[in-house]
Amino acid sequence: MTPIVPPQTNTRRMLDYQNICLFAIIMSSALVGVPLFGHFYGYSWLDWTLFGVMYVVTGLGITVGYHRLLTHQSFSVPAGVRIYFLVTGGWAFENSALAWCSDHLRHHTKVDTAEDPYNAKLGFWHSHVTWLLHRDPYRTEKYRTPFLKDKWIVWQHRYYFLIVLMGWAIPAGIGYLHRGTIGAFSAFFLAVIFRTFMVLNSTFCINSLCHLWGKQSYGTSHTGRDSWWVSLITFGEGYHNYHHTFPRDYRNGTKWYNFDPSKWLIFSLSKVGATGGLIRMTPPGGS
Repeated sequence: MTPIVPPQTNTRRMLDYQNICLFAIIMSSALVGVPLFGHFYGYSWLDWTLFGVMYVVTGLGITVGYHRLLTHQSFSVPAGVRIYFLVTGGWAFENSALAWCSDHLRHHTKVDTAEDPYNAKLGFWHSHVTWLLHRDPYRTEKYRTPFLKDKWIVWQHRYYFLIVLMGWAIPAGIGYLHRGTIGAFSAFFLAVIFRTFMVLNSTFCINSLCHLWGKQSYGTSHTGRDSWWVSLITFGEGYHNYHHTFPRDYRNGTKWYNFDPSKWLIFSLSKVGATGGLIRMTPPGGS
């Protein structure tokens, strides 16, 4: 029998001052800088359009790309599509795919234990964000090894910050063409800073809310729960009890009425040959 390891609390972990400073800048800029800029200079229809487009593009870069394609290998894609999702996932500013996927693989392998990066048993705030503010003593090469075999993941990791800068420059450049310097700043505040804040928190909700509240229709050996309302902001990732029970299924919401845009995108791309080998599981009762 595997011995039970007591959960490790945040107080026993060293603070990660780099991440603390980074998140402080993002949060203060989003909650203070964005409304102040809007008050003095205002935002145009283009700024809000860029925010919406970048939210969808980067969000799907995480859910379809980082999560279902790269971590769980729920379907296959040609190199060009792989690169696209590595770039748009990088724009989400959630770390490189190598780091993100290795942490998420460990989350599934060691769910609800001390080695789980966002262990829900340590409370809402730990699983939502404070796990990122402390150095993780369980982060090893073991979970990075499978992803190091993918040359495109290694490529993205090497050029990650250039990719991030590209994701900042594109909306700012479009804003500049529309309204000059003010347009560049307004687009940057909405489509980069505020969008980053919102996409980060929508992702964090999967780690926290979907392990605390919701139904456990498919399995109770883990804390994952199905919360349809979380799916509304996470492109279908809220059906988390199903996902933890059947992690390789390209779908999270298996019913036709489940709000799962990530599933719909993957399926739609398969019809034009941009995805293939879609993995479907058959839970009790069928889906």
